[in-house]
Amino acid sequence: MNFIRRALAAILIMASSVALTAQEKFIFTPQWTAQAQFAGYYVALDMGFYKDAGLDVEIVHPSATLTAINRIRSNESHATTLQLCQAMEIIDRGIPLVNILQTSMNNSMVIVSRRGVNPLTQKGERVGIWSVGFGQLAKCMSIKDNLNYDWIPFATNVNLFIKGGLDATLAMSYNEYYQIVQAGYDLTDEEVYRFRDSGYNVQEDAIYMTREYYEKHKDQARRFADASRKGWEWAAEHPKETLEIVMKYVQENHIATNRILQKLMLDDVLDAQIDRESGKREFRMREDMVKLASDLMVECGMLENPVTYEQLKAD
Repeated sequence: MNFIRRALAAILIMASSVALTAQEKFIFTPQWTAQAQFAGYYVALDMGFYKDAGLDVEIVHPSATLTAINRIRSNESHATTLQLCQAMEIIDRGIPLVNILQTSMNNSMVIVSRRGVNPLTQKGERVGIWSVGFGQLAKCMSIKDNLNYDWIPFATNVNLFIKGGLDATLAMSYNEYYQIVQAGYDLTDEEVYRFRDSGYNVQEDAIYMTREYYEKHKDQARRFADASRKGWEWAAEHPKETLEIVMKYVQENHIATNRILQKLMLDDVLDAQIDRESGKREFRMREDMVKLASDLMVECGMLENPVTYEQLKAD
């Protein structure tokens, strides 16, 4: 009997060891610092969805000196999040990328005026733009609509706008917009230009990896995408619990923010995941929006060659 027990114990230990070694290391880098914009990934990690998929996922946020795309390029990370226009620009520069999970179904970018006027009347004025990227669509809009904005780079917040150094600024409806509101600005609809309502509704965030890595790790990519989608679906069903998870990551990464802002961000990001036509959270890249983005960027001289849906999609 003792022999049988020892044999069973040995088998259990071996099974446990196999299970541990089966966990594949996977490093994921969101395109920005810890915040509710990436809630679904934090949920997938904390709820064990990645582990259940056989993945030992580590979320490594970018730094000022090592951006997400630089980590991907140097193989320090396996996947990142990018906006569609941003991904197209990177592909045009010679780095083939694959979209393995589309999360955003609508555009969240806005222009906020500091002058109390419609941003479309501010031709040639000083408009803030992120120094780290994300403004490709806005530059196209400025050219196409003959606004000729004087783009002024800013780093991580809206201080330049608040202090009067800008006439208007680009903002994400889930982030800088709420920072401006929290700073005491009572914004009217006229003062806020929303790209999604003005013929520029181009999808934003999705998970990307290099085509080279994807071709060698298709099953791993699928498992990471499926677990990430499960994280976002859980977040939509459990927003209160998700906010607690987000705040844990915010605090661990020493991000200067507050719970109210992160709740507003979470609500806005989840809302942007719902397709306007179907009313559903679809998690799919839309071919029509890919064509719209590519056509705009080619027309405005931001792409040398069109980037197609076929180039971006996973098998």
